[in-house]
Amino acid sequence: MRGTAFGLRLSAVLVAVSICPGVAFAASSVSGTVTFTGTPPSLKPLTMDADPACAKKHTAPVPNDMLTLGTGNTMGSIMVFVSKGLPAGKTYPAPATPVVLDQNGCQYKPHVMGIQVGQTYMILNSDGVLHNIHTLPAANRPFNRPMPATVKEVTTSFDKAEGIFHIKCDVHPWMSAYLGVFTHPFFSVTGTDGKFTISGLEPGTYEITAWHERLGTQTASITVGANDKKTQDFKFAMPAAK
Repeated sequence: MRGTAFGLRLSAVLVAVSICPGVAFAASSVSGTVTFTGTPPSLKPLTMDADPACAKKHTAPVPNDMLTLGTGNTMGSIMVFVSKGLPAGKTYPAPATPVVLDQNGCQYKPHVMGIQVGQTYMILNSDGVLHNIHTLPAANRPFNRPMPATVKEVTTSFDKAEGIFHIKCDVHPWMSAYLGVFTHPFFSVTGTDGKFTISGLEPGTYEITAWHERLGTQTASITVGANDKKTQDFKFAMPAAK
């Protein structure tokens, strides 16, 4: 009877591993909240008067997306990613689902994104006006494509990993977004609640980096065990006056 019970338990473990390979050995995660400390700067709203078609899409001032704050000064649009410590030589296939950037309200949404090497990058034009998507990478080939009102979707991809780079619209200078290209899936972008989670990590010690487009980076070293859940918060502030 004891042998039968052991056999059933072993079978259950084998089935779980076969259905979800790596779950038993890469189920650790790092979560946290990113906040702004001190008095936030007063940023002017985005000005869209240069294109009346854009201006009339909004009935109220459009907040500047360079600094997105939530309740308690939590920070949105922060890219958090594993910058060191992943197993040497291990590869991670690109997801089949695309990363989507929408031109909506004459703004790029979302403002900050991550993508894996080889993953499809889908760019939508929900505005029905002329846009021009212009990526400014250093390692990858730039993508510079006009999107008139009749072009609703274009796609591209990136074949090299590189740090976070700027995306602009050559028609509307206030439109701005940022994209990081990774060889792995261990990255997360915060919403206005400032929260992030990086999951699926194997046991080990990792460097975690939090990035903001103007305030630079914060890094932390964190060690996770098997099936571990760790917390790592980050705080950003305006640089001290010189």
